[in-house]
Amino acid sequence: MSAMTQCSFCGNVNFREKKVSYMYRRDEQMLLVNNVPCEECAFCGEQYFEARALRQIEDEFQRISSGAKTPVTTIQVPIEEFAEV
Repeated sequence: MSAMTQCSFCGNVNFREKKVSYMYRRDEQMLLVNNVPCEECAFCGEQYFEARALRQIEDEFQRISSGAKTPVTTIQVPIEEFAEV
């Protein structure tokens, strides 16, 4: 990965390389991708991803949503609307 020089949110200069779960969403469809490499700010936790990785996730989403590829697994997620009390 290319080294970040400064966090755009907190200004910290220390980062760590991690693999994280990334939630890709287009309209009402979502794809959860595990083990995506990123650089994470050691202070605030903001995550930075390479454009190449994000393009790959987009391509995978397109293949899965078109039926050309089957995801590793599928989960069911309950959805609720927030209502002020």
